[in-house]
Amino acid sequence: MNSGFSHITVLLEEAVDALSVRVDGCYLDGTFGRGGHSRLILGRLGPEGGLLGFDKDPQAIATGQALAAEDGRFVIVQRSFAELADELAARGLIGKVSGALFDLGVSSPQLDDPERGFSFLNDGPLDMRMDPTRGVSAAEWLASATAEEIARVFKEYGEERFARRMAQAVVQRRQERPFERTADLAQVLAVANPAWEKGKNPATRAFQGLRIHINNELGDLERGLEAVLESLEVGGRLVVISFHSLEDRIVKQFMRRQAKGEADKLPRDLPIRLAAFEPRLRLIGKPQYASEAELKANPRARSAVMRVAEKLR
Repeated sequence: MNSGFSHITVLLEEAVDALSVRVDGCYLDGTFGRGGHSRLILGRLGPEGGLLGFDKDPQAIATGQALAAEDGRFVIVQRSFAELADELAARGLIGKVSGALFDLGVSSPQLDDPERGFSFLNDGPLDMRMDPTRGVSAAEWLASATAEEIARVFKEYGEERFARRMAQAVVQRRQERPFERTADLAQVLAVANPAWEKGKNPATRAFQGLRIHINNELGDLERGLEAVLESLEVGGRLVVISFHSLEDRIVKQFMRRQAKGEADKLPRDLPIRLAAFEPRLRLIGKPQYASEAELKANPRARSAVMRVAEKLR
């Protein structure tokens, strides 16, 4: 399936280089999207190598199925990477994955297609689900959530400082008629926002918060990171690309915690150092950002940050 919307893979070469692909390795692409990273990984694998892709989006799955039909080393699964532990256990791959890549957030085709309801720039149904066949849409959630719940989502996930004021505006307007379209919601949010960053739409942060909540993006990320650590073999690489501070904070803290270990929490007079508290990851290099050349070709890469770690034990 071709949705007609293009996608430029961010930090393509850098991310796959960081995986340090081994020709006979087993790799995981936790966010297949339109397959940019997966295709490059397959290009570096030998006949004995394998790649397992995950995605929730039906259009991404269709693209993945077409790739799987072309290349028998690739398999696509329609699940969140938060569920990868169950999938990998069923396939006997726990502790056998040579490298895993997470390219977080929403893809360009999702943003650019008005029918998906992610964007405030183009009017469309107020959906926002990465998998439109599961869960509750943004319109459905906004129809019943309290002003306090809406404000919390705008503030915690969108980092919107006028969250309470904007939530009250949403609740007040829905008494007249429910929100069904993105342009309608964006207009109400814009009027309720008394000040916003220059060059940014006043609905930007609220839309981000709503999308993150509807898809449980941060909860899925925390679950996925814990699961992938168990799945990696010793020496296996974990590469994560984040696009906003909330994601990156979770990734950074997880990697640092696993790299530091928790031995400092043990009593000082403990006679032995328990192996369970030893570091499990080694940080590889410094965080990487898109080059000037990439930013010129793809402005959406401006907020991308990539972190890399390697499993120690």
